Amino acid sequence: MKTMMQAFFLFCGWATMLLLGGCGYKTLPVAPQATTPRPIIDLSYELTGEGAILHWTYPKETVTGEDLQEIDSFKLYRAEQPADEYCETCPIPFGNPISLPGGLLPEKGSRLGSKEIASLQPGRMYFFMLRSRSGWLAESDDSNVVSFTWQTPPAAPTGLTAEAGDGQISLRWQPVNTRFDGSPLRQPVKYQLSRSTDNGPFAQIGGQLMSPAYTDREAKNGRKYAYKVQALVGSVGGGFSLTIEAGAVDRTPPKAPSNIKAVRTASSIKVYWDRGQEKDLAGYRIYRRLGDAAPELLGKVLEPYNLFEDKNPPDKRSKAWYSVSSFDQSSPPNESQRSPEASLR
Repeated sequence: MKTMMQAFFLFCGWATMLLLGGCGYKTLPVAPQATTPRPIIDLSYELTGEGAILHWTYPKETVTGEDLQEIDSFKLYRAEQPADEYCETCPIPFGNPISLPGGLLPEKGSRLGSKEIASLQPGRMYFFMLRSRSGWLAESDDSNVVSFTWQTPPAAPTGLTAEAGDGQISLRWQPVNTRFDGSPLRQPVKYQLSRSTDNGPFAQIGGQLMSPAYTDREAKNGRKYAYKVQALVGSVGGGFSLTIEAGAVDRTPPKAPSNIKAVRTASSIKVYWDRGQEKDLAGYRIYRRLGDAAPELLGKVLEPYNLFEDKNPPDKRSKAWYSVSSFDQSSPPNESQRSPEASLR
């Protein structure tokens, strides 16, 4: 009896060691829910001339609200079928998934994932769904499903030009009437313009355009812009045009100075006027007219001064008239009309 009891306790000890230590566990196993990522909810797509690009945000929390440090991998599911056979109430025929690598998550902010999709066939409808994994047994639920119908994309627009104006840039390009493969387009074509400001990232502007022209009235004078345009048929976008750079140009001169006065002193003639109020005012140009001759530029005065001294005045027997114009900080500067003339007092 004693021998049987000893054997029983020895077996229990061996079994306990096997469960807690023999498989590498130092503590009790963690329930899979504690490390399972939340499902991805922002899977989206971008159609390109070669196919599509999927985009999503890495999940940062588990389904129980704990922070994740890393996503081990993703499973991407894909389905396709002829567009004219699509059944809205039928199950989506997803095939076997492909594995995509994951990675570490940042301490602050989010990490974005993407996957290029190629080898798409015209006239077929495509569906995509994604799952994430933080470990062998910790796989998320399904993401949202995205779908689109693929057609051979339109050709890239050509002949993009830009004409700079005052606070605006006018853009034009050649209309697109063929597909990427050269076949004719019979569907309506729209255009999407993208703009970069001061070498920043491109962003879409203007919405989808029906004609091959657009005037960017949000352009600011003195800033650097770059533009490119894409043709779209339905939701399928073709390649982008070549990029063109332009900058809006200030062509509005300041107002002409007012209240001009000219006073003779013992050795000179002093001309003064009321200062302008424009924010981009740079200075003034002073003109003198003798008799019936055309006005002659004498010099300039920079802001904030509003006084000019003619140190080589005509003699007192000559009749002289003075006028002043304003100019701004543009390059080249915009100059106002000359003020009304003032004669000597």
